[in-house]
Amino acid sequence: MKKILVVFGMVCVSIMLNAQESPLELPLWPNGAPNNNGLTGEERVENLWGGIAVSNVSTPAIIVHRPAKPNGMAIIACPGGGFTQLAMSHEGNDMASWLNAQGITLAVLKYRMPNGHPEVPLSDAEQAVRLLRQHASEWQLNSDKIGIMGASAGGHLAATLATIYSGASTRPDFQIVLYPVINVMNGSMALLGANPSDELKKKYSPDLQVTDNTPPAFITVSSDDRLVRHSILYYQSLLEKQIPACLHTYPSGGHGWGFRDNFLYKRQWTEELEKWLRTL
Repeated sequence: MKKILVVFGMVCVSIMLNAQESPLELPLWPNGAPNNNGLTGEERVENLWGGIAVSNVSTPAIIVHRPAKPNGMAIIACPGGGFTQLAMSHEGNDMASWLNAQGITLAVLKYRMPNGHPEVPLSDAEQAVRLLRQHASEWQLNSDKIGIMGASAGGHLAATLATIYSGASTRPDFQIVLYPVINVMNGSMALLGANPSDELKKKYSPDLQVTDNTPPAFITVSSDDRLVRHSILYYQSLLEKQIPACLHTYPSGGHGWGFRDNFLYKRQWTEELEKWLRTL
């Protein structure tokens, strides 16, 4: 009984030491954004997909979840939502406790929708990277361990940032993409607008933009997801440039599972990601 109590006490202490602090919401552009997507009206918040969904974002921000004992690594999470809204819960904030327990700081990106202006969410993602590096000392972060993560449309944003970042200050050090949209050569009106040029479609197809400086990638998808081809295309492009990458596919699960407990392979993908992050 004494041994059991000792072990229980150690577990409780460990949980307390790794407990996350209250999240901090920090505006991306306190002095105004440098671009505009043409959307007007108030931001909308609703219950959708079993959690909180946000649309018509007018004041982009990062919601920063800090662990009590940071290990220097930070991940910026870009929720998906079909380029029209953001699944802030299961593709964002719900991952905080899990990542904080590993000492990883999580910053969930509440980014503006493209509305045919793909440079708008990309600029928000770049600004998020800048902000984390600016606060690196304050938040006990390593400026060389800032990664980008995204799911579905957010996976497209993450991969886009990883391939066409504007400079060293906004280059992520690694990327994590869950069931991502990748190639948009067949068009995406919400992202690119009506009748986009082939040049624009190529620019925003990350599988066509991989370079020798693209950061390492962790990719995961379900085999019965219609976007599985996107993940394979991206993985192949990374390998062709000899970029360290891994692709995990699971037999079933469809699309949009994120951090949901009802995804049959949640334990597998989270454990694989934990192991991969330790290699960085």
